[in-house]
Amino acid sequence: MPIFCTFAPSFPARLSSFHYISNDRIAAKHINYLTTIHLYMNENKQTPSTKKSGFRSFPRNFWTVITMEFFERGSYYGVMSVLSVYLVLSTKHGGLGFSKESVGVIKSTITPLLYLLPIISGAVADRYGYKKTLTFAFIVMSAGYFLTSLCTDYALVFMSLLLMVTGAGFFKPIISGTIARSTDQGNSSLGFGIYYWSINLGAFIFPLFLIPYLKEINWSYIFLMAAIGTGSMLLLNIFIYKEPAKPANTKSFATILKEAVLVLKDYRFILMIVIYSGFWILYFQMFDTVLWYLSEYMDMTPVNNFVNGFLRLFMENPQWKFEAEHVTVINAGTIILLQILVSSIVKHTKALPTMIVGITMGTIGMGILALSPNAWVFIAGMIIFSVGEMTAHPKFISYVGLIAPEDKKALYLGYSFLYGVIGSGIGGILGAHLYVYFVDTLKNPAALWFIFSLIGVVTIIGLLLFNKFLAPKKV
Repeated sequence: MPIFCTFAPSFPARLSSFHYISNDRIAAKHINYLTTIHLYMNENKQTPSTKKSGFRSFPRNFWTVITMEFFERGSYYGVMSVLSVYLVLSTKHGGLGFSKESVGVIKSTITPLLYLLPIISGAVADRYGYKKTLTFAFIVMSAGYFLTSLCTDYALVFMSLLLMVTGAGFFKPIISGTIARSTDQGNSSLGFGIYYWSINLGAFIFPLFLIPYLKEINWSYIFLMAAIGTGSMLLLNIFIYKEPAKPANTKSFATILKEAVLVLKDYRFILMIVIYSGFWILYFQMFDTVLWYLSEYMDMTPVNNFVNGFLRLFMENPQWKFEAEHVTVINAGTIILLQILVSSIVKHTKALPTMIVGITMGTIGMGILALSPNAWVFIAGMIIFSVGEMTAHPKFISYVGLIAPEDKKALYLGYSFLYGVIGSGIGGILGAHLYVYFVDTLKNPAALWFIFSLIGVVTIIGLLLFNKFLAPKKV
């Protein structure tokens, strides 16, 4: 599905697994928009002669890692769609009763780690093998989810989640790396389109169908589900997954650190990343303050009545409720439905101005929440924000490639993930403290969303100034 191909310049640099970093559905839920990057990976590949085309052109290894990605991302986003609610929910209602500030510390630690670890894990996978690294990732990830289901002490929950995110950080570059090595110029666009959709389908299906059912039984079942979903992928890894052919990698960790210093010396690149990170401070509120606001402040009865009215056409007495996990469903569903359309609209536009338009839409989506606590206003805000995200982020990946030096394009693409480190590192703690002050104490949620909208406005102004005074004119 060639939804991002039009954004990618032609790069002769070949990416190693070390550089397979993305948003996440962001990423991309976050680690999400690799459909652009795949062109860089496959630039020097020769298309093999084959009579197969379309879905039949992909080897078994491709479908194996697509299955792994679906269950891993479904488990991850299933948990993340309610984690912040579960951690602060009172113990009498099945939660852990932690303070929002303490949860902000957890989220500002584990999420940046998810964006940092692929630097190391990609190098480890290239050096010691994808299969061995996947085994480690699934064991550690599954153990982290399982231990989180058992623990109630803050320190133990924190350590369990660190274990989980360590496994997730080692998992990600191997999947995209395997897909890159399982495709060629003839089918890589479709291959990474399938990869992209598998992420969003997991993020859509698990929170929509599994999470509401499991939390009604016991919140701990959500983490057990994730432990089973990721742990069972060990069987695929052991019996079906094959180590892909790849060139030997002799890059040392000292070399990796030296490369990082080279990137950090490029002040224009780092400044652009820092400015762009402002938008991701807003994005990561979707997993924290937005969920608290919905759970504690919003009356979603109008939406519930509308959906149940539709469901009555097919069943008797439906009892569907819009709850925290459905925020992730809106984001993933909007991307599934509209990404191709949005991509086609902006495919010929310049990268940086399009990023600014996308961030403006995201800022408007966040600002709409300040207008009214009406349920439909909330839904509209989430949808508009999601459209802004899918407009801005693919162009960001393209822009990084355009401004990078010709001999360091892969290196720059690898370190462009810093937006997630900064955005999530600041967003978790900042969001928690602002929420406690403006919503819990002052009972003024409109002020909270107004402040986050101002962060979006500052980001827009920063990128406008960057575009005017520092950005290369050719892009």
